[in-house]
Amino acid sequence: MFHYLFETIKKSWVMAEMEARKLMHDPTELISRAVQPILWLGIFGEALSKVHAIPTGGYTYLQFITPGILTQSVVFVAIFYGLYIIMDRDTGILQKLLVTPTPRMALVWGKMLAAGLRGLTQALVVFIFALMLGVQLHISFWSIIGVIVIVLLGAAVFTGISMIIASIVKTRERFMGIGQVITLPLFFASNAIYPISIMPGWLQVAATVNPLSYMVDGLRTLMLTNTSTGVGLDILILAAVALVISVISAWMYPKVVI
Repeated sequence: MFHYLFETIKKSWVMAEMEARKLMHDPTELISRAVQPILWLGIFGEALSKVHAIPTGGYTYLQFITPGILTQSVVFVAIFYGLYIIMDRDTGILQKLLVTPTPRMALVWGKMLAAGLRGLTQALVVFIFALMLGVQLHISFWSIIGVIVIVLLGAAVFTGISMIIASIVKTRERFMGIGQVITLPLFFASNAIYPISIMPGWLQVAATVNPLSYMVDGLRTLMLTNTSTGVGLDILILAAVALVISVISAWMYPKVVI
């Protein structure tokens, strides 16, 4: 059991390293991915910060929205990661991987970790731009570690969802359509840009079961306060969801080649 787990983790890291090399060979993706959070913070955040109509718990609106935009950036990277599975299937790479002794779980965890590494680059962009806008953030060793853990777990959750979708659909166009349909509802049905308390009852229920809300809640606590109250629960929920989704993704993974 321990040997299997060790081999799975080791091969997951190898898969993630392969994905990271793709990113290093094409850094233009980092630049294009940076545009969206910069627009949200620089335009949407700055505009609504003048309204003062949204309760933010004593923080400026730019402070309040920064963890939400960070979460959005990570989710948008992760939710379209299943597209790489479809591309690998179309080019024959996936079939070659599936005939190797590599555990299906290693393939899934490798993709999740790779998406998390890309998500961390998004986090760095958001941090730097927020500081350029004068947003006051709580930065310490432990808050940075907490942000890294939450970004990796959040990316794992939504990458897993993306891989499940890629296991069902057969074309890139259909995958892109489904991805766009679910990303915005996930974002707006969360506490990313407004608190749950001002939502109607039915939307509060949706926000409560939305993993994205727990990402935002944990990041907001770490980035804005000097405490870690509630962060452990957020991390525990994200870890549990990531584990369940990774099992489902691994079970469905072979079906991608059908």
